[in-house]
Amino acid sequence: MTTTHPRSDLHYASSNQQNIPRHLAIIMDGNGRWATSQGLPRLQGHRAGVENVRRTLKAVVARGISILTLYAFSTENWNRPEAEVQGLLALIDRSLIKELPELNRQGVRLQHIGELTGLRSSTQQKVKEAIHQTRSNQRLVLNLAFNYGGRAEIMHAIRKIMDDGIEQEQVDEKMLSSYLYTAGQPDPDLIIRTGGELRLSNFLLWQAAYAELYSTGTYWPDFDEIELQRALDHYNSRERRFGRISTTVQG
Repeated sequence: MTTTHPRSDLHYASSNQQNIPRHLAIIMDGNGRWATSQGLPRLQGHRAGVENVRRTLKAVVARGISILTLYAFSTENWNRPEAEVQGLLALIDRSLIKELPELNRQGVRLQHIGELTGLRSSTQQKVKEAIHQTRSNQRLVLNLAFNYGGRAEIMHAIRKIMDDGIEQEQVDEKMLSSYLYTAGQPDPDLIIRTGGELRLSNFLLWQAAYAELYSTGTYWPDFDEIELQRALDHYNSRERRFGRISTTVQG
């Protein structure tokens, strides 16, 4: 995974990208640490993180990226303190409907990846309503990974294959992919992690097989358009070989 040094004051111009990723995924990490560094409660960091989603959506749409997957709440996040978990759920509840007009203005179609079961009924209903109201938008697909875990997703796919009576000989990578939450979508080209950690944290484990990985020490609430452009510039500098020999190798 590529790491970056702390941000400088250099301005990264939004030059025309030769290789815009079709599918960008972001692990939005560092909300709590951002709040602590500001002397604020951790939940205030999550509120700031939600505000940054709106700004990021605009920047992603402007660059012509087709699919954005945001890791909002993992299956492991239930192990956090109860007050923080409940605050996060309430924040998601309020934000889903509040952000609908902006999603429609930006041409964003919302999809949920993860399990709705186990969430409060009001959250389930608001997720379904947001998906329904944005279903015709075509500029950007926003996959909201909420109550999501990569291992749980693979297990869910295997169980569905078994329930459908698929013979063992018929199961290949293409078939398994068609049973994942991201069925019909290309795998992510670039995965960005904010907050400085160097791990996937159970995010898109199957789909990330050949994704370019980029980590920045910037906390998610401070991840702005310049930081996004820096990640895209780095993505453009990489040669994606998918297991093949580099085209720069001679002989």
